[in-house]
Formats: sequence, structure tokens, C-alpha cells
Amino acid sequence: MIDESRAALPNEGVPAEQVLAEIRELRATDRPTHGGRLFAYVYDPAVPGLDALAAAAYAESAHVNGLDPTAFPSLLAMENMLVAAAARLLGGGPDTSAPDVVGSVTSGGTESLILAVKTARDARPDIAAPRIVVPASAHAAFAKAAHYLRVALDTVPVDPTTLRPAAADVAAAIRPETVLVACSAPSYAHGVVDPVEQIAEVAAAAGVRCHVDACFGGWTLPYLRRLGVPVPPFDLAVPGVTSISVDLHKYAYAPKGVSVLLHRDPQLRAPQYFAYADWPGYTMINPVISSTRSGGPIAAAYATLRHLGDDGYLELTRQTWAAVRTLADAVRGTDGLRLAAEPESTVVCLTATEDGPDLFVLVDELAVRGWHTQPQLSYAGLPPSVHLTVTAAVAPRAAEFGDDLADAVTAARAAGPVGLPPELRALAGTLAPEALTGDLVAGLAAGLGLGPGGGLPDRMAPVNTLLDVAPPALRERLLVEFVSLLQRPAW
Repeated sequence: MIDESRAALPNEGVPAEQVLAEIRELRATDRPTHGGRLFAYVYDPAVPGLDALAAAAYAESAHVNGLDPTAFPSLLAMENMLVAAAARLLGGGPDTSAPDVVGSVTSGGTESLILAVKTARDARPDIAAPRIVVPASAHAAFAKAAHYLRVALDTVPVDPTTLRPAAADVAAAIRPETVLVACSAPSYAHGVVDPVEQIAEVAAAAGVRCHVDACFGGWTLPYLRRLGVPVPPFDLAVPGVTSISVDLHKYAYAPKGVSVLLHRDPQLRAPQYFAYADWPGYTMINPVISSTRSGGPIAAAYATLRHLGDDGYLELTRQTWAAVRTLADAVRGTDGLRLAAEPESTVVCLTATEDGPDLFVLVDELAVRGWHTQPQLSYAGLPPSVHLTVTAAVAPRAAEFGDDLADAVTAARAAGPVGLPPELRALAGTLAPEALTGDLVAGLAAGLGLGPGGGLPDRMAPVNTLLDVAPPALRERLLVEFVSLLQRPAW
């Protein structure tokens, strides 16, 4: 039976204020997007009035369609200005070694990376079975791109200490079928900058394109350099870098979703386009994956950049870097924890010492204290870790984190590690993904507190522990099944 009182399509329309009240009620169950206590997913500069400005700009262009720039030249103008701003920040523009940079605004980093792979693949129609080379630490969106585009993915291991790939290993992984080499500036998981200069050099020597994924924190790196932080060369100023991407909805603090994909010149970008005229309708020409594109995100990003300005971003980066150092000091000063890498961008990544607490229990204990962090599972000899995306909004609260972290560690030690039943641990280590049945997944989900209709357990440590002991292929299948249980129609 359908509950008409909360149906998305009721028999009779609902007054506007009631609808908004219902949305606010639903939003009350979400993690807080402001206040400096959420270390993943959202980016808050804590600038008064910025949200209202971005929302107003979004509303002005929400119904503008980027499908046809000749019909809506305002959107074309704003997109070109966003591309120019990103290019100037990332080593391109008239007075640089990359004067002919062109670019496109996409819906986010994943779309930018998919398009970078698509462009490299389509530039080499002579290669029947194209491949790309990426570090193991590269964003999972490269694997998604390879999967969608039927491109083989060759991963290069990272050093367990530096968490970076070696250029020699990248060179060894390049084959005649390789169409693209990628690297990160910085990597999402650990916040370190790959050796872009060396990787771009070996890619160029092999005649292969080199893409720099700066989607996550690339907007801050030039400002960190201006603040005196050592930042290695990483952008279009590096010979051999043929494209670079940066998300404006991250450290440019624009609303989601806006990213920019830059190419060194128009010829390199040409294969990115899709055009089709062999049908009786309008001739389709798309620079990105979407055809219809709302102008809302682009207008909101334009308004955000215009309002904050270069000096504003420098100040926000200064605040963020101060918060990074405070959080890193808190980790260094807490018995049982260590930094996975010395911070060099906007990430603090911590892990446990041999006698330290269970990290997944620690994440739950931090959540109890109002700090929402992102657990990362063990991988290829790298231990589990906890990722903190640090924004300017964290700065006023950073000093509070140390005491809560120490308290959470004490509580996690007292609680002890999650004890999976031996038979479940053995099953997770040996079960083939294809052997999972619906009944088995439903039983596992129920035992972990995951229920249909959006039910989530109060603590996620048991779920993360189970996923951590499972090999990656089984993790993927388990997560697909778990999320599928949650995503059911609300009748």
C-alpha cells in the first residue's frame, strides 16, 4: 500500500512550504555539511553569504541548457571564463609554455577522468585493444573509465613508505597499446603528489599522453606554493603533461557538481567531442558526456570564483594549511597512532601503530564525538587508514580535535577490536564473488545491522571489518549487494 502522505507523486499536490519542511526533515538525518566536523564528501569554506550567493546564481541559470551554446551564450561565456581561470592557475595561458590551452566544464572529477581516457583512446583508432597505466593510488574513477570504455587498466604499485609510484615502474608498464599514462596531484587517499615531472618524461619518451588528476586538491597546490609550502612541479608547466583536471566543487568551494578538464591544445582535445548527424533530428555535438546540462552549477561556480577572488583563495588555503598542521600534530601526539604520510596538501591520513587501536572502532568513536571521518581499507600490504579531508571550515575547530582523538583512542582500546565469528572471517577470505547468493547476502546484512529501506547500523566497524578481511573482488560484490538492499522504492 502506497503512503500518499509521503509519496513523491501524490494524488493531489502539496503546498510548497510543506514540501520544503519535509526536505528539511529528511536532511536532518544527514552528516553536517557545515561546521568543520565532516572530513569527507563536502567542502566548506565557512565564508558568510557564499551559500546564498551560489544558490541565487544557480537559480538564475538552473533552466538554461548547455546543449546548444548558440541558444544560451551566457553559459558559453561563463564556461570559457571558468576554463581560463583554471588554466591560469594550473600553468596554462597566453604567457606560459602552454599558451593554447582549451578545456571543458564537466559534472565532476569522474566525468573529467572518463573524458580524459576517452579522448586518449579515440586519438588512437589504430590500437584495437587500448590500455592505460595508472598508479595503484590513482582514483577509482580511472578503473570506472576503463570499465565503461573497454580499456585495459595496468596499475603500478606505490612505495609503501612514500606512497608514490616510481617513474621507472611506470615506464616498464607502458606497452605499444598504451594510450594514456596518469598520475595524481595529489592522490586522494594519502594526499601526496606523484612524481609528475618524471612520469610525464617517460610518457613523452614513449609517445603517450600524460594526464594529471588534480581533481581533488589541485586547486590548492598553487596557493600552498605561494605560502611557502614545497610543492613539486605538477601542472601544464611540466613538459609532457598533455591534460589536467581540477574540481571546482572541491577547493574552489563551488556547489556540486563542477569540474574542469584542460588539454594543452585544441588538437589534443578534438577526440573528446561526440558528433552525430545520421538521423532526422538535430545534429548532436557534445564536448562532454551529458547532452542536456543545467546552467545552474556553472553559474554558481562562476559566482563563487568571482566573489572569493585570488586573494580569497590564498587566505582560505592559509587557514586550511594551519588546520592541517594542527590535526597532524594531534595525530603525532596520540599514542597508538601515526601519520601514513607527512601532509603536503589538504589531507591528513592516519593509521595505527602495531599496538594501536582498531581503526574502524576509532572511526565510530570519533563519530560519537561529532567528528565524521573516512575509513580506508587495507590494500596490497598497506594497512587500513583514516582519511581526513581538511577544509577552511576546520580551522576554528582544529584545536578541539586533539583531545577528542585521544579520548576516542582510549574508548576504542577499551572496546577492543571487532570480533568477527571465525567461520565468517574464513568465509570472507575464501568465498568467490560469484558464489554469493541473495539469501547469503541478506543474512550477512541482517547480522551487520543493514536493513532494507535505508536502515543503517549505528556503528559501521563490523561492516568495515568484514570488508577489510575480504579480497577486493569480494568487497566489490558485497558492497553492491549491501547498497542494493538499501536502495529500494519507498512505497
